[in-house]
Amino acid sequence: MIREELRKLIWKAVNEEVSFERPENPEHGDYSTNIALVLAKKQGKDPRQVAETLVSSLDRRGLDFLGKVEVAGPGFINFFLSRKYFLKVLSSIAKEKEKYGSGKERKRIIVEYSSPNIAKPFGVGHLRSTLIGQALYNLYKFLGYECIGINYPGDWGTPHGKILYQLSEKLLKGKSEKERKEILKSLTPQDLEKLYVGFHEEAQQDPTMEEEARIWFKKLEMKDKEARMIWEHIRRVSMEEFERIYSFLDVHIDYLIGESFFEGKMKEVVEDFKKKGLAHESHGAFIVPFPGEALPPAMLLKTDGATTYFTRDLANMKYRIQRWKPDIIAIETGNEQILHFKQVFSASKLIGYATKEKLVHVFHGLYRTQEGKFSTRKGQTVHLEEVLREAIEKASAIIGQSETARGLSPEEKEKVARAIGIGGMKYNDLIQHPSGDIIFDWAKILNLKGNSAAYIQYTFARCRSILKKAEAMPRNAGDAYEFSKEETEIIRTLNAFPEVARDAAERFSPNLVANFVFDLAQKYNLFYGTHSVLQAETKEAKEFRLFLTQAVAQVIKNSLSLLGIQTPERM
Repeated sequence: MIREELRKLIWKAVNEEVSFERPENPEHGDYSTNIALVLAKKQGKDPRQVAETLVSSLDRRGLDFLGKVEVAGPGFINFFLSRKYFLKVLSSIAKEKEKYGSGKERKRIIVEYSSPNIAKPFGVGHLRSTLIGQALYNLYKFLGYECIGINYPGDWGTPHGKILYQLSEKLLKGKSEKERKEILKSLTPQDLEKLYVGFHEEAQQDPTMEEEARIWFKKLEMKDKEARMIWEHIRRVSMEEFERIYSFLDVHIDYLIGESFFEGKMKEVVEDFKKKGLAHESHGAFIVPFPGEALPPAMLLKTDGATTYFTRDLANMKYRIQRWKPDIIAIETGNEQILHFKQVFSASKLIGYATKEKLVHVFHGLYRTQEGKFSTRKGQTVHLEEVLREAIEKASAIIGQSETARGLSPEEKEKVARAIGIGGMKYNDLIQHPSGDIIFDWAKILNLKGNSAAYIQYTFARCRSILKKAEAMPRNAGDAYEFSKEETEIIRTLNAFPEVARDAAERFSPNLVANFVFDLAQKYNLFYGTHSVLQAETKEAKEFRLFLTQAVAQVIKNSLSLLGIQTPERM
């Protein structure tokens, strides 16, 4: 709202569009613009003189949110928000509570995320998509969007032919029907993973196994009874595992629609492309070329007539747009799929499935070992549950040494340890920009000090402790009290939260919220180390600082909630 009002203010004066930034240095104001430098270059004049003339011509009547306006340096114009407005910010937080910073957009977004492959345990590699996707879902919902979260697990394709081949040859061959059912019933995701790894080890010596896997997947597509029976057991075991991990992470996704859901819908996609002349045969396969060779051709059908990941994703796109009519479709996956989604989005527009919808591929970097990328084929998967339990154990040890945790019951300690441990895992991921890789480092993942969820959670708990000790909470911040430098900095930061939330959503970057809330916690702790709250020097100071502390606690909670991180009242 303020940016828009400032744009109008400048437009009235010079009839020019203008952009604003939020300076990190408070001495440069709450908002700053270089519009005078742009105008001076066009007019061949001195930028500072242009800036001073512009500032003097601004019609500020009715803009009580605006304090002083200054010209700085070679011609930057800095805008400072008023004391009256800062008091209004604190009152808004107290009134709106968990809704502070939220929006009222009336649009619909589909967010696809997590989407692990069946037939293996939930690895740490899928943690990024799960956490980033859930944070994006939370952000857009916070802004008022109707959000549709979709989990799109990989439960179809040649990799599953490999598992079918292994099970058939290694475990089920020569067994009676009863024995086969018992074997399948006892399977675990760990068993399936071993078979998958074993396939690739053996296939290095016997390349014909790859062809056998393709034959098994073809059987699956042709509804072969045995292939279907084995696959259904594999899928059930995997889905049960996923749900258990999601519960552990406190992640809830609206719809589970796997690749197999589109089994009967892909023929229609192939026919659509044939009818419009947008695909043709090439060396026995059926491919989609792209205009001007902007992208490599994508394969609709393999030489044996089997469908591909590309075909399924086009069927997926057509289905989603027809069913939900979204304004935005955001798909969160690893960055190794950048080319694939360029092809899917481009083909969706070529065929007319997507017309006005905004299609976004949010791609993340990968967890890596010091040696390189994790690979299930090589047996290097780090199972997520192991990491999560280790994080909780580490948090429990720290709580056990904490003086402030001595009054907690065993049940409370366990709950807090889980909030800190799981929160630490989430924060360690979400503080990074999605596109960057993360080196898998136990020491870093389990670090509960400094720039961590635990530090921010502890700041929240400190605020809540102060508020509980107060004899009574003030109804407002008071008009007479003069803010200190530290207090002003906190209010400036609280005021930025609505913009940060919107920027994080629009840029698909939850790390902006993580950076923001860490900065807020730091500023509050600096204030707390300098100024007393409950023993403040005057009644006015005490009431203001309690009101400020209440606002900080609320915005920390709002921020961490967007990241899917809990805020324990006591630590």
